[in-house]
Amino acid sequence: MHKQRLRGYDVMFGTTDGYQGADRRTVAKAAVGAFGAALLSAGCGVANGSPTKGHPAGAGHGGGLALRLPAPTGPHPIGAASLYLVDRARRDPWEPGIAVREVMVTVFYPARTVRGYPVAPHMTRGAADLFRAVDVRVHRLPSKGVDWAATRTHAHTGAPAQPVRRPVLLYTPGGGDARTLGTGTAEELASRGYVVVALDHPGDAGEVEFPVARAGRGRVRPTVFRGDPRADPQQFRTVIGTRIADIRFVLDRLTALAAGRNPDAAGRALPEGLGRALDLRRVGVYGHSAGGTAAAEAMYEDRRIGAAVNLEGYLDLPAERPGRERELYPVARHGVDRPLLLLGSEHFPTRKELEGSWSAMLAHPGGRTRRHQIDGAAHWVFCDYAALAPQLQDAGLMPAGDRAALVGTIGPDASVPMVRRCVHGFFARHLPAR
Repeated sequence: MHKQRLRGYDVMFGTTDGYQGADRRTVAKAAVGAFGAALLSAGCGVANGSPTKGHPAGAGHGGGLALRLPAPTGPHPIGAASLYLVDRARRDPWEPGIAVREVMVTVFYPARTVRGYPVAPHMTRGAADLFRAVDVRVHRLPSKGVDWAATRTHAHTGAPAQPVRRPVLLYTPGGGDARTLGTGTAEELASRGYVVVALDHPGDAGEVEFPVARAGRGRVRPTVFRGDPRADPQQFRTVIGTRIADIRFVLDRLTALAAGRNPDAAGRALPEGLGRALDLRRVGVYGHSAGGTAAAEAMYEDRRIGAAVNLEGYLDLPAERPGRERELYPVARHGVDRPLLLLGSEHFPTRKELEGSWSAMLAHPGGRTRRHQIDGAAHWVFCDYAALAPQLQDAGLMPAGDRAALVGTIGPDASVPMVRRCVHGFFARHLPAR
């Protein structure tokens, strides 16, 4: 195994955004090398003990490969519940025929018991079918040989929550990605005492399955993106503005849940004790790529958010025309008085474009922002592809070059614990799960 290294510094750095490409966003191709170890200020470091492992990949029900997510390492069993939330004060920004704004979330939480409760799938069957049609092409994943609906999580649907108030962390995924691609880190945080709320942003997300029908969409809604949203300044404004509004709306509905009300717009039953598990005095948000942009700016705009992690997202708007200066988001222009972690990968192709806004963020006095880099990794190392892409390569279903472009050549035994350690270490320091 290569010796690994994780670098943290507050000046020069290189990364890219990943509003993925082929048909929807630009998939970055990069050669990668050795990987990362030790960051004290963010709580990052080499994981103690054995590397994080999941079950080996096996055969799915449809005969294709069933990929495995790495197991969480914390002491708590995990429950999961999906919520269908409807904001009647906003219209959908992407589809004129939808008169409300719908948001789907999955809540991961420490469970009192999981005995007798079914293990949750990574994706619903409907979402997996659309994933096969859209995301597979975007990320150069194998078009055959994989049963995307066969992957299971380590969370149990509907399990009762532990009767303990816990910090709440919201997760917003990469541009065009679904919330399901952040399951591994969400489960890790839940196993260590956090309630994690993973958001889908319908119309932006690659695929979102709803529990009810509605005029203007099918039961499974695809992304509207047909290219890189950052190539269109107005579209990018809408992407980030909508995500921030979604985050703030979800926080409002969690307040209702904590007060004993059921926020699910379809009236579906909630797990026992779920509302009593939320401590909304301790709220954090983390996000990948476009989600990282939204996480940082949401904290700037909403005082309810006490800490944020930006996993390789720009903090500025694209230039209106070539040669024009890019406009910084207010969080980078004015700074923030709460902790912010900027975490990037070494092989992000548009590193120079990212550098401007991150350097501006770090230039503010007060020292509340820290920046770190995972050497030898590529942009999608921050989501479940870090564990899934190497399994595809090992099975002969994904070329080495495509795997390297997606997550780097670093193995999941190193990358998965490192990303988990960075994110958990940061929140454990600033929003401890007592």
